Amino acid sequence: MERRIGVIGGSGIYQIAGLEGAGWMRVDTPWGAPSDEILCGRLGGVAMAFLPRHGRGHVHAPAEVPYRANIDALKRLGCTDVVAVSAVGSLREDLRPGDMVVLDQVIDRTVSRPASFFGTGCVAHVSLADPVCATLSRACVAALQTTGARVHEGGTYLAMEGPQFSTRAESRMYRSWGCDVIGMTAMPEARLAREAELCYASVAMVTDYDCWHEDHGNVDVAAILAVLAANAGTAKTMVAALPGILGATRAPCPCGCDRALDHAMMTAPAARDPAVLARLDAVAARVLGKDKE
Repeated sequence: MERRIGVIGGSGIYQIAGLEGAGWMRVDTPWGAPSDEILCGRLGGVAMAFLPRHGRGHVHAPAEVPYRANIDALKRLGCTDVVAVSAVGSLREDLRPGDMVVLDQVIDRTVSRPASFFGTGCVAHVSLADPVCATLSRACVAALQTTGARVHEGGTYLAMEGPQFSTRAESRMYRSWGCDVIGMTAMPEARLAREAELCYASVAMVTDYDCWHEDHGNVDVAAILAVLAANAGTAKTMVAALPGILGATRAPCPCGCDRALDHAMMTAPAARDPAVLARLDAVAARVLGKDKE
Protein backbone atom coordinates (compact mmCIF):
# COMPACT_ATOMS: atom_id res chain seq x y z
CA MET A 1 0.00 0.00 0.00
CA GLU A 2 1.05 3.61 -0.43
CA ARG A 3 2.83 5.18 2.51
CA ARG A 4 1.77 8.60 3.73
CA ILE A 5 3.86 10.05 6.55
CA GLY A 6 2.13 12.35 8.98
CA VAL A 7 4.33 14.69 10.98
CA ILE A 8 3.03 16.39 14.11
CA GLY A 9 5.27 19.36 14.82
CA GLY A 10 5.80 20.49 18.39
CA SER A 11 7.02 23.77 19.81
CA GLY A 12 9.23 25.58 17.32
CA ILE A 13 8.23 23.48 14.29
CA TYR A 14 5.39 24.97 12.27
CA GLN A 15 6.12 23.82 8.71
CA ILE A 16 8.18 21.45 6.53
CA ALA A 17 10.41 22.94 3.87
CA GLY A 18 10.77 21.39 0.42
CA LEU A 19 7.34 19.81 0.03
CA GLU A 20 6.41 19.48 -3.64
CA GLY A 21 2.91 20.59 -4.56
CA ALA A 22 2.43 21.80 -1.00
CA GLY A 23 -0.85 23.28 0.12
CA TRP A 24 -2.65 23.83 3.41
CA MET A 25 -5.81 21.71 3.59
CA ARG A 26 -8.76 22.07 5.92
CA VAL A 27 -9.97 18.75 7.31
CA ASP A 28 -13.30 18.44 9.13
CA THR A 29 -13.65 15.68 11.73
CA PRO A 30 -16.45 14.41 14.01
CA TRP A 31 -14.27 15.54 16.92
CA GLY A 32 -14.14 19.18 15.89
CA ALA A 33 -11.43 21.13 14.11
CA PRO A 34 -7.78 20.00 14.29
CA SER A 35 -5.15 22.35 15.69
CA ASP A 36 -4.72 23.93 12.26
CA GLU A 37 -5.01 23.20 8.58
CA ILE A 38 -2.71 20.41 7.41
CA LEU A 39 0.14 21.01 4.98
CA CYS A 40 0.07 18.26 2.34
CA GLY A 41 2.56 17.49 -0.42
CA ARG A 42 5.28 15.08 -1.42
CA LEU A 43 8.86 14.84 -0.23
CA GLY A 44 11.31 12.53 -1.97
CA GLY A 45 8.41 10.91 -3.80
CA VAL A 46 6.57 10.09 -0.57
CA ALA A 47 3.22 11.60 0.39
CA MET A 48 3.50 13.77 3.50
CA ALA A 49 1.06 15.58 5.79
CA PHE A 50 2.24 18.11 8.35
CA LEU A 51 0.16 19.29 11.31
CA PRO A 52 1.43 21.92 13.79
CA ARG A 53 0.27 20.52 17.13
CA HIS A 54 -0.17 23.92 18.77
CA GLY A 55 -1.33 25.65 15.58
CA ARG A 56 0.63 28.22 13.63
CA GLY A 57 1.56 30.96 16.05
CA HIS A 58 1.34 28.50 18.99
CA VAL A 59 -2.27 29.18 19.94
CA HIS A 60 -3.21 25.92 21.73
CA ALA A 61 -2.03 25.15 25.26
CA PRO A 62 -0.96 21.51 25.84
CA ALA A 63 -4.16 20.51 27.64
CA GLU A 64 -6.30 22.26 25.01
CA VAL A 65 -4.79 20.67 21.89
CA PRO A 66 -7.64 18.88 20.06
CA TYR A 67 -5.84 15.53 20.10
CA ARG A 68 -8.75 13.43 18.84
CA ALA A 69 -9.41 15.77 15.94
CA ASN A 70 -5.70 15.82 15.06
CA ILE A 71 -5.33 12.04 14.90
CA ASP A 72 -8.66 11.59 13.14
CA ALA A 73 -7.68 14.19 10.52
CA LEU A 74 -4.36 12.47 9.78
CA LYS A 75 -6.10 9.09 9.51
CA ARG A 76 -8.80 10.63 7.31
CA LEU A 77 -6.08 11.93 4.96
CA GLY A 78 -4.70 8.42 4.57
CA CYS A 79 -1.66 8.67 6.84
CA THR A 80 -0.11 5.32 7.67
CA ASP A 81 2.80 6.50 9.83
CA VAL A 82 2.92 9.42 12.27
CA VAL A 83 6.12 10.97 13.58
CA ALA A 84 5.47 13.27 16.52
CA VAL A 85 8.09 15.81 17.54
CA SER A 86 7.98 17.57 20.92
CA ALA A 87 10.10 19.71 23.20
CA VAL A 88 10.99 18.15 26.56
CA GLY A 89 12.93 18.72 29.74
CA SER A 90 15.66 16.28 30.70
CA LEU A 91 15.50 14.20 33.88
CA ARG A 92 18.97 12.70 33.35
CA GLU A 93 22.40 14.29 33.51
CA ASP A 94 23.52 12.70 30.24
CA LEU A 95 20.50 13.93 28.26
CA ARG A 96 21.73 17.41 27.50
CA PRO A 97 19.92 20.39 25.96
CA GLY A 98 20.14 19.94 22.20
CA ASP A 99 20.03 16.13 22.37
CA MET A 100 17.34 14.13 20.59
CA VAL A 101 15.61 11.16 22.23
CA VAL A 102 13.52 8.62 20.30
CA LEU A 103 11.16 7.43 23.02
CA ASP A 104 9.85 3.94 23.69
CA GLN A 105 7.76 4.36 26.87
CA VAL A 106 5.38 6.88 28.41
CA ILE A 107 3.94 7.48 31.88
CA ASP A 108 0.69 9.42 31.68
CA ARG A 109 0.05 12.00 34.40
CA THR A 110 -2.44 14.08 32.43
CA VAL A 111 -5.88 14.52 33.98
CA SER A 112 -8.26 16.60 31.85
CA ARG A 113 -7.94 15.34 28.27
CA PRO A 114 -10.26 12.97 26.38
CA ALA A 115 -8.09 9.87 26.02
CA SER A 116 -10.07 7.62 23.67
CA PHE A 117 -12.20 7.58 20.54
CA PHE A 118 -14.29 4.81 22.09
CA GLY A 119 -16.82 4.78 24.91
CA THR A 120 -20.45 4.09 25.69
CA GLY A 121 -22.07 2.75 22.53
CA CYS A 122 -18.87 1.18 21.21
CA VAL A 123 -16.29 -0.02 23.71
CA ALA A 124 -12.76 -1.04 22.69
CA HIS A 125 -9.56 -1.86 24.55
CA VAL A 126 -6.24 -1.69 22.68
CA SER A 127 -2.87 -2.82 23.99
CA LEU A 128 -0.57 0.02 24.98
CA ALA A 129 2.22 -2.07 26.49
CA ASP A 130 4.55 -0.64 23.85
CA PRO A 131 3.02 2.77 23.09
CA VAL A 132 5.16 3.53 20.05
CA CYS A 133 5.98 1.64 16.87
CA ALA A 134 9.44 0.06 17.13
CA THR A 135 9.81 -0.13 13.35
CA LEU A 136 9.04 3.56 12.76
CA SER A 137 11.14 4.54 15.77
CA ARG A 138 14.18 2.79 14.31
CA ALA A 139 13.68 4.74 11.09
CA CYS A 140 13.63 7.98 13.09
CA VAL A 141 16.88 7.01 14.80
CA ALA A 142 18.49 6.34 11.42
CA ALA A 143 17.21 9.67 10.08
CA LEU A 144 18.50 11.55 13.13
CA GLN A 145 21.92 9.96 12.77
CA THR A 146 22.30 11.87 9.50
CA THR A 147 21.98 15.21 11.34
CA GLY A 148 25.10 15.12 13.50
CA ALA A 149 23.02 15.56 16.68
CA ARG A 150 23.47 13.46 19.81
CA VAL A 151 20.79 10.78 19.50
CA HIS A 152 19.50 8.50 22.26
CA GLU A 153 17.51 5.41 21.31
CA GLY A 154 14.85 4.62 23.89
CA GLY A 155 13.61 6.58 26.87
CA THR A 156 10.59 7.07 29.12
CA TYR A 157 8.53 10.24 28.73
CA LEU A 158 6.61 11.61 31.72
CA ALA A 159 3.50 13.30 30.32
CA MET A 160 2.42 16.04 32.74
CA GLU A 161 -0.72 18.16 32.54
CA GLY A 162 0.84 21.62 32.47
CA PRO A 163 0.80 24.37 31.40
CA GLN A 164 3.01 25.17 34.39
CA PHE A 165 6.35 23.41 34.68
CA SER A 166 7.07 20.98 37.52
CA THR A 167 7.73 21.79 41.13
CA ARG A 168 11.20 20.75 42.27
CA ALA A 169 9.68 17.95 44.39
CA GLU A 170 7.76 16.61 41.38
CA SER A 171 10.85 16.74 39.18
CA ARG A 172 12.85 14.75 41.74
CA MET A 173 10.01 12.24 42.12
CA TYR A 174 9.83 11.64 38.36
CA ARG A 175 13.59 11.02 38.34
CA SER A 176 13.15 8.46 41.12
CA TRP A 177 10.56 6.69 38.95
CA GLY A 178 13.15 6.16 36.24
CA CYS A 179 11.70 8.70 33.80
CA ASP A 180 14.11 10.19 31.28
CA VAL A 181 12.34 13.25 29.92
CA ILE A 182 9.26 15.29 30.78
CA GLY A 183 6.77 16.99 28.49
CA MET A 184 3.10 17.89 28.09
CA THR A 185 1.86 16.44 24.79
CA ALA A 186 2.74 12.75 24.24
CA MET A 187 -0.49 11.73 25.92
CA PRO A 188 -3.20 11.17 24.87
CA GLU A 189 -1.64 11.49 21.42
CA ALA A 190 0.05 8.08 21.54
CA ARG A 191 -3.09 6.41 22.90
CA LEU A 192 -5.25 7.82 20.11
CA ALA A 193 -2.75 6.93 17.40
CA ARG A 194 -2.84 3.30 18.56
CA GLU A 195 -6.65 3.27 18.54
CA ALA A 196 -6.55 4.69 15.00
CA GLU A 197 -4.17 1.87 13.95
CA LEU A 198 -1.41 4.32 13.04
CA CYS A 199 2.27 3.53 13.41
CA TYR A 200 3.44 6.26 15.81
CA ALA A 201 6.93 7.37 16.81
CA SER A 202 7.77 10.06 19.35
CA VAL A 203 10.91 12.15 18.96
CA ALA A 204 11.81 14.37 21.91
CA MET A 205 13.96 17.48 21.58
CA VAL A 206 15.70 18.21 24.89
CA THR A 207 15.59 21.92 25.73
CA ASP A 208 16.50 22.08 29.44
CA TYR A 209 17.14 20.11 32.63
CA ASP A 210 13.71 20.74 34.15
CA CYS A 211 14.16 22.11 37.70
CA TRP A 212 15.84 19.18 39.50
CA HIS A 213 19.36 20.13 38.37
CA GLU A 214 21.12 22.21 41.02
CA ASP A 215 23.46 23.86 38.51
CA HIS A 216 20.69 25.00 36.18
CA GLY A 217 18.11 26.48 38.53
CA ASN A 218 14.51 27.01 37.46
CA VAL A 219 13.25 26.34 33.95
CA ASP A 220 14.02 29.47 31.91
CA VAL A 221 11.64 30.00 28.99
CA ALA A 222 14.09 32.32 27.19
CA ALA A 223 16.81 29.67 27.35
CA ILE A 224 14.36 27.01 26.16
CA LEU A 225 13.45 29.09 23.10
CA ALA A 226 17.11 29.48 22.17
CA VAL A 227 17.67 25.71 22.26
CA LEU A 228 14.39 25.15 20.43
CA ALA A 229 15.63 27.09 17.43
CA ALA A 230 18.61 24.75 17.05
CA ASN A 231 16.56 21.62 17.75
CA ALA A 232 13.98 22.61 15.14
CA GLY A 233 16.64 22.54 12.46
CA THR A 234 17.67 19.04 13.52
CA ALA A 235 14.06 17.83 13.46
CA LYS A 236 13.47 19.24 9.99
CA THR A 237 16.61 17.50 8.70
CA MET A 238 15.33 14.25 10.22
CA VAL A 239 11.96 14.64 8.48
CA ALA A 240 13.69 15.29 5.16
CA ALA A 241 15.62 12.01 5.52
CA LEU A 242 12.62 9.84 6.41
CA PRO A 243 11.18 9.34 2.89
CA GLY A 244 14.46 7.85 1.67
CA ILE A 245 14.60 5.49 4.63
CA LEU A 246 10.96 4.41 4.68
CA GLY A 247 10.12 4.42 0.96
CA ALA A 248 6.88 5.22 -0.84
CA THR A 249 5.18 1.87 -0.16
CA ARG A 250 4.77 -0.15 3.00
CA ALA A 251 4.08 -3.71 4.05
CA PRO A 252 2.03 -4.59 7.14
CA CYS A 253 3.73 -3.32 10.29
CA PRO A 254 5.80 -6.04 12.06
CA CYS A 255 4.73 -4.49 15.37
CA GLY A 256 1.04 -4.90 14.54
CA CYS A 257 0.22 -1.21 15.11
CA ASP A 258 -1.87 -1.16 11.94
CA ARG A 259 -3.97 -4.06 13.26
CA ALA A 260 -4.44 -2.85 16.83
CA LEU A 261 -8.23 -3.13 16.67
CA ASP A 262 -8.30 -6.73 15.49
CA HIS A 263 -9.44 -8.06 18.87
CA ALA A 264 -10.17 -4.78 20.66
CA MET A 265 -13.85 -4.19 19.89
CA MET A 266 -15.90 -5.42 22.86
CA THR A 267 -19.41 -4.18 22.09
CA ALA A 268 -21.41 -6.66 20.02
CA PRO A 269 -22.19 -5.35 16.52
CA ALA A 270 -25.93 -5.37 17.19
CA ALA A 271 -25.48 -3.31 20.36
CA ARG A 272 -23.32 -0.57 18.88
CA ASP A 273 -24.70 2.95 18.79
CA PRO A 274 -24.96 4.17 15.16
CA ALA A 275 -24.10 7.73 16.24
CA VAL A 276 -20.88 6.51 17.85
CA LEU A 277 -20.02 4.41 14.80
CA ALA A 278 -20.48 7.47 12.60
CA ARG A 279 -17.74 9.25 14.56
CA LEU A 280 -15.46 6.24 14.07
CA ASP A 281 -15.79 6.22 10.27
CA ALA A 282 -12.10 7.05 9.79
CA VAL A 283 -10.22 5.72 12.81
CA ALA A 284 -11.96 2.31 12.86
CA ALA A 285 -12.88 2.03 9.19
CA ARG A 286 -10.92 -1.20 8.66
CA VAL A 287 -12.63 -3.24 11.38
CA LEU A 288 -16.05 -1.69 10.96
CA GLY A 289 -15.87 -2.49 7.28
CA LYS A 290 -15.14 -6.12 8.11
CA ASP A 291 -18.22 -6.29 10.33
CA LYS A 292 -20.35 -5.28 7.36
CA GLU A 293 -18.94 -8.01 5.11
